[in-house]
Amino acid sequence: MVNLAMSLNKDRFTFLIENLDIQKNQAVNLSIVFLVIISSGIFVIQTYSIPANIEFILGIINTNILICFAIEYLLRLWNQENKFKYIFSFYAIIDLIAILPGFIGIIDTSFIRILRWFRILRLIRFIEKKSLFGIINNEDLLIFVRILFTLFAIIFVYSGLIYQVEHSVNPEDFRNFLDAFYFSIVTMTTVGFGDVTPISSSGRLLTVLMILTGITLIPWQIGDLVKRLIEISNKVKILCYNCGLAFHEPDADFCKKCGEKLQKVPNK
Repeated sequence: MVNLAMSLNKDRFTFLIENLDIQKNQAVNLSIVFLVIISSGIFVIQTYSIPANIEFILGIINTNILICFAIEYLLRLWNQENKFKYIFSFYAIIDLIAILPGFIGIIDTSFIRILRWFRILRLIRFIEKKSLFGIINNEDLLIFVRILFTLFAIIFVYSGLIYQVEHSVNPEDFRNFLDAFYFSIVTMTTVGFGDVTPISSSGRLLTVLMILTGITLIPWQIGDLVKRLIEISNKVKILCYNCGLAFHEPDADFCKKCGEKLQKVPNK
């Protein structure tokens, strides 16, 4: 009886976190997304000079968010049949990185503090779905969102990392997150004004990684974005009433996503 109850609870939990098209499930997952954005915003705010009482409040908020993430991680782990395999899966590692700095914060090292900037990557789990919280179902628009998020996440993480390793040794150039963000954009686009220069070994290594990312991954992502724009420009707006895909090739008779017969009258 106990095993049956646990099995039913696991099935209910799986349904709650995985089926994003249900309104109740959307609220749960949107709450997680909201918490990720808030916690990432707190990290950015904390790079500026703020009053001690505001710093204290932000710390409390971040601690509570951390507890929520920890509970979610443990529930996901409990829900898995093969827990050992799950621990080493991509999403589980990202989740663990998101909560690790808080729970071993007593070891106040730069390495531990660096990990918190990867928390934004927790959003990958949600944008990889076929539907974005039941709000965005259009395949082309979903691809746009994924590409734009990838670009933003790369720049955000690099900005946080370079700030973390350079601020203590070079506070004149890396005063806050905006300075680090400016440096990341300039470096990754290979503009290289030279007005901001990292002086630590870790900072220089990160700069090299930024440049390599800037000449490989970013052009690839932007190329995909341009490709999607060209593809959409060559399509006509014919709505599939079964799956909601809006754009198809002019000579298409069936939806390329679900295979449903298309009505050949363009949706106006």
